[in-house]
Amino acid sequence: MSDGMRCMWMRGGTSKGGYFLESDLPADTAARDHALLRIMGSPDARQIDGMGGTDPLTSKVAVVKRSEREGVDVDYLFLQVFVDQPIVTDKQNCGNMLAGVGPFAIERGLIPATGDETKVSIYMENTGQVAVADVKTPGGVVTYAGEASIDGVPGTAAPIPLEFKDTAGSSCGALLPTGNAVDTVEGVEVTMIDNGMPVVVMRGADMGITGDESPEELEANEALRAKLEAIRLACGPMMNLGDVTEKSVPKMTMVTAPKAGGAVNTRTFIPHRCHKTIGVLGAVSVATACLLDGSPAQALAETGEGAERSLSIEHPTGEMTVIAKLDAGGTPVSAAILRTARKLMDGEVFGD
Repeated sequence: MSDGMRCMWMRGGTSKGGYFLESDLPADTAARDHALLRIMGSPDARQIDGMGGTDPLTSKVAVVKRSEREGVDVDYLFLQVFVDQPIVTDKQNCGNMLAGVGPFAIERGLIPATGDETKVSIYMENTGQVAVADVKTPGGVVTYAGEASIDGVPGTAAPIPLEFKDTAGSSCGALLPTGNAVDTVEGVEVTMIDNGMPVVVMRGADMGITGDESPEELEANEALRAKLEAIRLACGPMMNLGDVTEKSVPKMTMVTAPKAGGAVNTRTFIPHRCHKTIGVLGAVSVATACLLDGSPAQALAETGEGAERSLSIEHPTGEMTVIAKLDAGGTPVSAAILRTARKLMDGEVFGD
């Protein structure tokens, strides 16, 4: 029998996956990726021979280690394991899996708990940015129980506020990699933006949707999927991402006027499946697009006023609120989002 690898399986936000100490995985990248594909059961649409849940949202990995960076507690590398292709990629971040990094780091002894609440400073290796998670640690012990609820997850759990700073251009080199709030690609007006996650934002009406459709309806629309993919492939080089044929970025978000009192309504492809919610950093990028003069999203969005804006980003199963702080010129300088996490399993997982 092959040796198992120590692993904690957790729900982080509206995602789920395996959390590993870097030292518990093979040091060689190819060997690591092979092991993770076997652990998840990829490539296979059912992922029947692994831990994956047949969806990109449940086929994720967090790799964590104690940081040597000044003022940072831990380093976090996110890996997306494709469901039906033999691909493991680090070309994007994941703010949902980020929610579990703080609790995991404390449980694994990478940092000590500091009273009833412990702030964990996390360097996100994928994008070179830092986030701070506030983890509930009553009596010096991580608790997952609490009264916070987030759309897309049943029940309640302990709140984990996440604050992001200096996320602009984390993958693309600039908030607006083309320098424009609006470009026309394949005949469609879009905003190519990166405020923590590369996203192409466009009006739903220009893509023939109302924003009331379910993810399943949109995934069944072959003409829509083909048009989205044509736009995505064209935007990749323009966003300094190169050939994105086998990459999970940029995400593709179609926006419509809010349906439930929020700032804007969204339907997002990630990139080939329609997200049942919206990613944390994707929500930050979309919220930022709503604040850009002349952008397709701004014309539809309800953004409020002032130096601090609460923007409710509606998605198929609810909403995600982004608290954006703006400088004197109206440029977003930080964003915070409330997430939760829950430990599901702690033990060993087998790659072969």
